[in-house]
Amino acid sequence: MSSAPLFSDRTDAGEKLAQVLLSLITEQEATTGVVVSPIVYALPRGGIPVAAPVARRLNCPLDIVVAKKITTPQNPELAMGAVTSEGNVLWSRQRVLVKGNSNWRETALRQAQEKAETQLDQLSIGCPKINPHGKLALLVDDGIATGMTIAAASQALRTHYPAAVWICAPVAPEGLMDWISQWCDRLVVLHTPDLFLSVSRFYTTFPQVKTEEALLYLQQHNNLPHSR
Repeated sequence: MSSAPLFSDRTDAGEKLAQVLLSLITEQEATTGVVVSPIVYALPRGGIPVAAPVARRLNCPLDIVVAKKITTPQNPELAMGAVTSEGNVLWSRQRVLVKGNSNWRETALRQAQEKAETQLDQLSIGCPKINPHGKLALLVDDGIATGMTIAAASQALRTHYPAAVWICAPVAPEGLMDWISQWCDRLVVLHTPDLFLSVSRFYTTFPQVKTEEALLYLQQHNNLPHSR
């Protein structure tokens, strides 16, 4: 594949994703005769600038689901699982031996959930109080690398009984499509390159999204007061 980036930034990716999702929802409504009520859920922090244009185009609320990777002491980048702020846990099938600490899973799980709870506390002021029961939940991130966090987030959403959960992302590895599909009712990914390496390589600019910036996206979209 070309090494050229697919998107200029997260907003660009979100606008392109929004166009595809609007077409799919319109087509579904025309086919079934049922008008859906979508809610866009972002995975913070990087998923929020992508999800904001989607929620704007669909004229619907923008909320979040917080999920964090469960990692090993030796390799903080290796996702052995994921947990949401609500405590929904998904473990990888990969087995890892950690020398000298037989309780590493419990410790790593607790640390990851604490991170998720802290991030939810930081961002919840910008989120609408809305029940997804019977609604179309669109779960959006800026890209899917391992799929663990977005799968855990999808599990968490299902406990609130939406009509359907769609997992949506600008880019994800081709080899992950079948696995991710089992966690949602529909998978919408714009690009599925064989050679993946990292999400960031598909963006011209891919800065870390700060908490303050993420909160501002949420507050502005949902017309909620800005924190001082």
